[in-house]
Amino acid sequence: MVPPAAERKSDAAPVSVRPLGEADLDRADEICRVAFGTFLGAPDPFGTVDYVRTRWAADPRAAFAATVEGEVVGSNFAADWGSVGFFGPLTVRPDLWDQGIGRRLMEPVMDCFDTWGNRHLGLFTFSHSPKHLELYRRYGFWPRFLTAIMKKQVTDSAAVPGRVVLYGDLPAAERPDALSLCRALTGAVHEGLSLEREIVAAHAQGLGDTILLHGAGSGLDGLAVCHCGAWSEAGEDVCFVKFGAVRPGPEAGDRFERLLDACEWLAAERGLGQLDAGMNLGRPDAYRRMIDRGFRTWLQGVTMHRPNESGYSHPDAYVIDDWR
Repeated sequence: MVPPAAERKSDAAPVSVRPLGEADLDRADEICRVAFGTFLGAPDPFGTVDYVRTRWAADPRAAFAATVEGEVVGSNFAADWGSVGFFGPLTVRPDLWDQGIGRRLMEPVMDCFDTWGNRHLGLFTFSHSPKHLELYRRYGFWPRFLTAIMKKQVTDSAAVPGRVVLYGDLPAAERPDALSLCRALTGAVHEGLSLEREIVAAHAQGLGDTILLHGAGSGLDGLAVCHCGAWSEAGEDVCFVKFGAVRPGPEAGDRFERLLDACEWLAAERGLGQLDAGMNLGRPDAYRRMIDRGFRTWLQGVTMHRPNESGYSHPDAYVIDDWR
C-alpha cells in the first residue's frame, strides 16, 4: 500500500537545488523520459527527441537540478526570449511526486526571469491535469489558450515565393546583421521579443537551422527556427518549427503561408518526412491557414501566462510556438 502524499512528505529527505551540470545530463534525461512516460502511459514518449541536452547547451546557467542525498531527482530549464521568458520541461522522478520538489525547481527559474527582466512569462502544460495547473497558478501563471501540436507529411519540395536564406549558410561576418533583422521582426510582433539565443543555439549545436524569409525591401518578411532530425527537439524524420513569425500588417497572412512553405521546403531538403509545429488557438486565422495547408492536431495542451492577459498571443499575430 502506498502511503498518502502527506505522510510520504514528512519522511522525505531534504531536497537541494543547484545548477544542472554536464555530468548530470544522462540522469536528467532518463528522469525526464520516465516522468513523461509515467504520466502519459507510454514507455518512452520522446524516442529520439532530446529536450535536456539541447536546453542545457543553449544556456547552462538557466538549467537546474533537484537532488536528494546527492542524487539528481529532477530538473527544470528557463529560456530567455528578450521580453518573453518561458520554462520547461520541469520533471521529477515519479516515486517522489507530490513532495514539493516541483516547487523547489520553480524557485531558481523565477529568479532567472527576475534577473533577465522578462515582462511576459509562459509555459506549456497538460490541459487535463489540475495538479499541473495548480502548481503553476501559485507562481502567477494562468491558463489562457489551448495549443495544438500539429503535424503534416512533407510533400515534394516546391518553389518558395521570395528569397529564402538559411542563417547557417551566411558567412560569419554577415550573421550579426541577420540577427539584427530578426530582432526587428520579432520586436514588431511583440515589443522586446528576441529569438537570438535560439537561433544561435540551433546553429552552434547542429540541431537544425533558421529560415530567413526576405521580402521586397531590406527587412525580413519572416523567420523560423527549425530543429531537424534525431537528437534535436524534433526527433527522427521530423522537422520541428520551434518558433516562427512573420512581419505584422497588411498581407501578414500571405507571408505566413510563404513561411509555412519555406519550412516544408527545408524539411524536404533535409530528407525529413514530417513537419511539426505548435499553434496557439488564440490566433485563429493562423490556425486555419495551417489546417488549409494540411496540418492536423495530434496533441493538445494549454499555455499559461503571467500576467493574465493576451499580449504576446494577440489574434492578429502570425506566430508559431508552443513553449514545450
